[in-house]
Amino acid sequence: MNVQPLLDALGIQEDAAAAMADDLRTRIGELQARLREAETHLEHLAITRRTVTALADRIPDQADSPDLPEHPDYPRILAVFNDAASPLRARDVCQALDHEPLPKNIEGTRAKLKRLVKLDILTEIDPGSFTREQ
Repeated sequence: MNVQPLLDALGIQEDAAAAMADDLRTRIGELQARLREAETHLEHLAITRRTVTALADRIPDQADSPDLPEHPDYPRILAVFNDAASPLRARDVCQALDHEPLPKNIEGTRAKLKRLVKLDILTEIDPGSFTREQ
């Protein structure tokens, strides 16, 4: 009996099985790399969640925040007053906001300060001198 054709067929099957095993090892390596990336991303999300949760107590409730007019300068103006140790004039606030101290900018800032006074957020303790409402 000639076993050579049987051995040749067996060799072909061994080569195919070896190629399949190599392909599967490559795919497993790729999947392991993707799994590591996904696990790292999950760790970062967990850290972010812990950070946000820890900071949540420091963020004032909306009830504590005044309703500000819709202009980007208003929160910045309040931040200037939060850091101020004494009353401020419109020119001081204008400079703190990095606006050129031109009359039009100072007057625009003064108008915003007056609006905050009307909203009981700021107080005008002397004409043109403003402070944060306590």
